[in-house]
Amino acid sequence: MKFRFYFFFTFFSLLFLFYPGDSDLFRIFAFNRDLFAKKEVVENTDISIPLLINSSFQPTLSAEGVYIVDKNSFTPIFEQNSNKKLYPASTTKIITALVAYDIYDLNNVITINKIPEEGQMMGLVPGERISVEYLLYGTLIHSGNDSAYALAHEYGYDKFIELMNKKAQELQMKDTHFENPVGYDSARQYTTSFDLALAARELLENKYLSKIVSIKEITISDIDFKYFHVLSNINKLLGEISGIGGVKTGYTEEAGENLVSFYKHENNKEYIIVIMKSEDRFQDTINTVSWIDSNIKYVTLN
Repeated sequence: MKFRFYFFFTFFSLLFLFYPGDSDLFRIFAFNRDLFAKKEVVENTDISIPLLINSSFQPTLSAEGVYIVDKNSFTPIFEQNSNKKLYPASTTKIITALVAYDIYDLNNVITINKIPEEGQMMGLVPGERISVEYLLYGTLIHSGNDSAYALAHEYGYDKFIELMNKKAQELQMKDTHFENPVGYDSARQYTTSFDLALAARELLENKYLSKIVSIKEITISDIDFKYFHVLSNINKLLGEISGIGGVKTGYTEEAGENLVSFYKHENNKEYIIVIMKSEDRFQDTINTVSWIDSNIKYVTLN
């Protein structure tokens, strides 16, 4: 009798875990087998997982690549061409900032030598001496190509690019490669919406960098107080849409409009929203936030 009980218990447990069936709860477990295999998650007696209220109701988006995920469990709630390789444009600077944070002391002073010739600039001047900290501000807030290049050239340009690709590998960004630190289009500069979600998660785990990407506007200076730079965040949703706290914009003609966002719902649930090759990245993100608010609920597994 006891043998029969354990046999049926084991059979239905395996069925429950590995066959999604028509049940939404089945799908949650089947879709998150890796998540539930982690010891620290299994031991947690209060696991909240996002669930679609209406699976046929999808956000209205113009973007070609989309990945929307619950930040804490990294459970996806919507994806579209999430593994398609696209140009990252200035979302590249997420990795640029992560690498710079790894290799520099924030108080290190860099003398500006080279200024790139195209794209968004924070207004650095040759000969200006400025801290790594403020170059990170210029890179993440104002999306300055000059600040990103300064961080790369100080370390050694080629070595810095190697570290960017190493960082991508460490984060399991398997469909990503970089050739420059700013996001200029290149056949060998590509990523996916899924990979950008991984990069965003890493940045948001860094309390210092996550604070920077939430700043709407700030004025900084060089160490001699000779040059002052007004930095305005390219993400116009900051301060306009409640709960949006970063992360990074990107645009080139070939890449289209990219936007990686951190969204915190009023119920304290947190999301990463990646929009790539969009016709209107801000409207797509607004539509996504509205969809999350109306179509996501949570179930607690305990």
